[in-house]
Amino acid sequence: MPRNREPVLRQVLTVAQMRHAEDELIAGGITVDALMQAAGQGAGEWVRRIAAGRAVTVLCGPGNNGGDGWVIAEYLRKHAIPVKVIAAREPATGAARNARALYHGDVVPADPAISGDVLVDCLFGSGLTRALPDDLFALLTGLAANHQQRIAIDLPSGIESDSGLALNENLPVWTHTIALGAWKHAHFMMPACQIMGTLRFVDIGVSLQSGAALQLHKPAIMPPAAEAHKYRRGMVGIVGGVMPGAALLAASAAQGAGAGYVRLAANPAPYQADPALVITSDILSMLSDTRMAAVLIGPGLGRSDASARLLIMAFQAAKPLVIDADALMLLRPAMLNGTPCILTPHEGEMAALERAFALDGNASRSDRATALAKAANAVVVLKGPDSIIADPDGSLIFAPRASSWLSVAGTGDVLAGTIASRLAVHAEPLRAAQEGLWLHGEAARQCGAAFTPGELAHAVRSALIECLP
Repeated sequence: MPRNREPVLRQVLTVAQMRHAEDELIAGGITVDALMQAAGQGAGEWVRRIAAGRAVTVLCGPGNNGGDGWVIAEYLRKHAIPVKVIAAREPATGAARNARALYHGDVVPADPAISGDVLVDCLFGSGLTRALPDDLFALLTGLAANHQQRIAIDLPSGIESDSGLALNENLPVWTHTIALGAWKHAHFMMPACQIMGTLRFVDIGVSLQSGAALQLHKPAIMPPAAEAHKYRRGMVGIVGGVMPGAALLAASAAQGAGAGYVRLAANPAPYQADPALVITSDILSMLSDTRMAAVLIGPGLGRSDASARLLIMAFQAAKPLVIDADALMLLRPAMLNGTPCILTPHEGEMAALERAFALDGNASRSDRATALAKAANAVVVLKGPDSIIADPDGSLIFAPRASSWLSVAGTGDVLAGTIASRLAVHAEPLRAAQEGLWLHGEAARQCGAAFTPGELAHAVRSALIECLP
């Protein structure tokens, strides 16, 4: 196995991609039974650590996810962990039957009233596409209610892997989920990700798959060069509007995200709360400045005809653009002129963009983000508790679950300012989106609970420090 597995371990696979990855391993000489042993024993070690000597109940289904459960149970038994297996269905695959034959511990009847310390869900894995039948759903929910710790293997049963949809209502909430072989889309998508608890991972040696999505990771950000000055570090211009507070929040975040010069233009100019921030009422002059490296428009802009004209002016300036908030509601396909763009919609803005670009809004979030990125030829940051970055080339990047404390007015303005600042530094839209989204999430983590958007904006600087060598 290659020493540097980091790119492989970041990949996020569809069901089809995971099957292809496993087929590659099998074609290379690894048997299905050996793969099951690797996955089950790796998961078993995680379960052993979490159980810490407490009794474990393993719920096994008929497929290979159930086979993983039999391997986990035997691993726990050999490590002196009290374990019993509930066979919800008899093994239906060869590998699962072989794993069942190798288990030498207790098997008990399927009874939802069974209680214990730790439940391991190996009922169904990532291939599930239909709701659990009534008897298995009742068994699963009953057992989950009667165990203090609940561990899902690969995915919680009842979750559709590629979309993150819940195939049954009122599925149990799990304290841990252990991904096998690769991350799946559902690990990062609502509503699935909100019931998964702490995520853990077992590497079984799959290779990097063509077209795979990636998980967002901490960026490596270099300090300015020794000869840098405020323009070489990146000058970002922010177009303000009728609600000056939003633009000021974006500007504050941009100052902490690495740009050398942040300039805010609005007419009328807002109250100058920060002496370090350059504020002007001459929007045209700012947009015409040849030293401007990137422009942000949208926070507090308003949705009037005058605001739409400002958006057209921003496109005409031919500077890399971050388009957020009100500007997204005003954006029309005819405005696009080849200017590099980053769009940062939340769900409501996404729906408006789909109407404007005549796109289908009924697909999964990842497919919707990809469709908009291609239609607008822009990087799309689809915001939410399960934020996704989509590139026009089809690339997808999933962000880890965000702090629920970000659900307060103004935090989107902070994200837009952070992304615009990074765009001004190096003029790479996809890279700027990744850096900005990671910094935003880390700033929220550092802020803790019940923070204001102003506190979040100030924490961007501390988040950036985490990325420096």
